[in-house]
Amino acid sequence: MTGNPTADPAPADGFDPIDFLERAVSVASNKDVTEVRHRLVEAIETHGIDARVDNAGNTLASKGASASAATTHLVLNTHIDTVSPHVSFSREQGDDGTDRIRGRGSCDAKGPLSALLAAFFAADPHETARLTLAVTPDEEVLSTGAAALDTDADLYIVGEPTGLDVCPAAKGRFQGALTLSGTAAHAADPESGANAIAGLEDALAAIRTFDADRDPHPQLGPATLTPTTVTGGEATNQVPARCAVVVDRRSVPPETAAGFRSELTAAVRDAVPDHLGVDFALTDRPTPFLEAFATDAGHELVQTLATAAERAGGSGAVRPFTAATEASYFAPAPVVVFGPGVLADDEGAVAHAEREYVAVADVRRAATALTDAVRQLVG
Repeated sequence: MTGNPTADPAPADGFDPIDFLERAVSVASNKDVTEVRHRLVEAIETHGIDARVDNAGNTLASKGASASAATTHLVLNTHIDTVSPHVSFSREQGDDGTDRIRGRGSCDAKGPLSALLAAFFAADPHETARLTLAVTPDEEVLSTGAAALDTDADLYIVGEPTGLDVCPAAKGRFQGALTLSGTAAHAADPESGANAIAGLEDALAAIRTFDADRDPHPQLGPATLTPTTVTGGEATNQVPARCAVVVDRRSVPPETAAGFRSELTAAVRDAVPDHLGVDFALTDRPTPFLEAFATDAGHELVQTLATAAERAGGSGAVRPFTAATEASYFAPAPVVVFGPGVLADDEGAVAHAEREYVAVADVRRAATALTDAVRQLVG
């Protein structure tokens, strides 16, 4: 490692990311983000910067050139909502002696938010550059805030727990229900009906082989398709007329939700008997699915942040992110995911778990890295 791993981010702007993080984690934001959003707006305005909350609940603030005059526009994005239940704030030493902040949102994603704020406050964009902070309210549910953002920027950094690695790519996530329809009949005379559950054997075979002839993505590897729940039948002495299986799709570029739906429908239709009906419907939601994205690992955004992260005490590694993220909505513009904390460690789950935590030193490292990278990218 290089650099001072516990250094506070300069400049002397009066903002301490750890103080903000402690106060933010203390506020429950699993059911209502109003109070933590108020504290975020207050922190922004304390630094003499106008903040606004749009109709979708996004908190927005900008520095530098106007949107129309800017030749470079960088957006710093993350979210303030958390999953349930709320886990109260505490600060303690880990088994390895590290100073940790525990509680819901400590790493997902109030830790990344604190680091992004440090970089935002420290930045002084040059006269043709614009820097925007865009914090969304419901990433953990339907992403209505991110779907409504209209930032039209050139570059995006999205705060999530990546262990200070730089992640320029992530798989998407689709979900849908595959329904087979047949004809009900008495189980004593099964040939007089069409058994939808019996057709599931062929449908599952089509699901298992769906990606057999597809090349893995160079950054993200192969897509996955997993059946997760199944329902069917109404009586134990009746040939079932309906069977439905829900599937989870982790996609890679360039697959879209619509393309996946069309291809899976065709594959299952070819596999099951003609006397059974086949329908595949994506789960209804008010916002687009989080599709896969991949920014070139050699892009200036990626390399600048990776170098800054290494200088701040991180590894400088560039790798895919392992969860779906709102960064999807900002592609195909160059976008990276970065932040302190991890989704899981050697003991098991961290983010979304009862033991959620973030190392204090890593929040400071992330703040230092982001401050460094933002200065290089916009002035």
